Amino acid sequence: MRFLSPMNPTFLAGTVAAAILSAPLAIAQTTPPATASGHAEHLLADDHSWNGTPYDHYPTTRPMLSMIRLTIPAHSALPWHTHPYPNAGYVLEGTLTIEDRESGKKRTFHQGEAFAESVNDVHRGVSGDGQTVLLLTYAGSPGKPTSIPLPGQRKEY
Repeated sequence: MRFLSPMNPTFLAGTVAAAILSAPLAIAQTTPPATASGHAEHLLADDHSWNGTPYDHYPTTRPMLSMIRLTIPAHSALPWHTHPYPNAGYVLEGTLTIEDRESGKKRTFHQGEAFAESVNDVHRGVSGDGQTVLLLTYAGSPGKPTSIPLPGQRKEY
């Protein structure tokens, strides 16, 4: 086997060719990504909850953002509860029927639908024939729970 010396013309030609061919790769790696806007699909913009109750105020304390993925088994009702501040939900899977205890109002939301939760109204969610998976978002206050069960009821989650 014959080894090429760095002074050999064949070695020099190969080294120069490799450098020239790899230059575009080095340049391509330093090119910044193109600037593009994302596609936004606005799912919810409301000043009132699903049952028509307007939001009359918002907490004035420092906000605490939280997001919960909640899975409810099929044919199950969550405990009766309230929320101390506005929040929104999105049905990732299944269906959710929200029931207002005082008025008896009910509204069903299906996969791909968003809803605005009620504030200080006693309500619960009921799943359908399959499990229901929700994405819940809250902009509340530090130290304040996102859901408050009624006396004698279990926690919502």
